Amino acid sequence: MSLDVPTPVLDAAARGEMDDAQFVAVVRDSLPYAWTTISSAVDDQAPGKPFGEHEVPPPSERERGELLRALASNAIRGALERHFGVVLAFQNCHRVAAFAPADVDSTVYREFISPRGQVLNQSPELRDC
Repeated sequence: MSLDVPTPVLDAAARGEMDDAQFVAVVRDSLPYAWTTISSAVDDQAPGKPFGEHEVPPPSERERGELLRALASNAIRGALERHFGVVLAFQNCHRVAAFAPADVDSTVYREFISPRGQVLNQSPELRDC
């Protein structure tokens, strides 16, 4: 199971009363490595910089799994994007970029998410992910 959901949140969800804040708190508490990694990418944003990023490989498979679960789930990824006010992009099981929503139509964003961008970001040490 990827999320540890407290009983009050489960009960709220069953009643149709769960909101993004509750869900984001569950994600933050359940996937701390993913939360820290995405927060780092968001914090790396700066004026004049096309996007913020975090590109340090996870220290173990456990942390890599957290990051993959967070970014592969539409619900989790969407909640994180809304919470942080960014659009997330992802490469190589660990390279996370945070783009301003206004930059999603930019050349830099399109290059980052392109097959060419993925291929150019390969190296022998990344092949295990």
